[in-house]
Amino acid sequence: MLYNKWFTYAEGNEYFCEVDEEYILDRFNLTNLQNEVPNYYVEALQMITDNPSDKPMKEEVREQVERSAKHLYGLIHARYIITAPGLKKMLDKFKRGDYGRCPRVYCHQNTLMPVGITDVPGQKPVKLYCCRCEDIYNPKSRRHNMIDGAYFGTSFPHMLLQVYPTLKPAPSEQRYVPRIFGFKIHSIAELHRWQDEQREKQKKRLGITE
Repeated sequence: MLYNKWFTYAEGNEYFCEVDEEYILDRFNLTNLQNEVPNYYVEALQMITDNPSDKPMKEEVREQVERSAKHLYGLIHARYIITAPGLKKMLDKFKRGDYGRCPRVYCHQNTLMPVGITDVPGQKPVKLYCCRCEDIYNPKSRRHNMIDGAYFGTSFPHMLLQVYPTLKPAPSEQRYVPRIFGFKIHSIAELHRWQDEQREKQKKRLGITE
């Protein structure tokens, strides 16, 4: 489908994979999505499947249809990427490093994957998950920070690791320890507390009051 290729190759949509035409045309896979796209759902689906209506459309209506089509495609994408074919496509993107590398020093450039922190559309933008430190990060690009996290969902990276367990690296045992002059900060704090306690005890013994 032309729309499929246009959407995934559009600037800012690099995180998405192409959804198979057969998947979109199977109405079972679109169950309840009409509730998520209340405006121009039919027209949006026609646009995605390259089957537009012959009826002329006003420019303002066309813009609304295009917005609905993008939203609908994103919701379909979230469902598709946890199917076997979708996981395979996302695996290829993961292996190419399309989502970048973990910024944490002790993760040693571990490859990231997209994740939503909610499955409810319009709530939070997409984040990037590192399976080594098991934490999430913001995308570097402002364009990618505008992508709805629900278009990837909360389950995708964990489903990918379940299906392809060899992707999961050993957790990093290295942790940064804050130090001052070579001493751990918490050790210095404990020493200071002990010194303060001893000072107070000494004052009481000597009967010193401030």
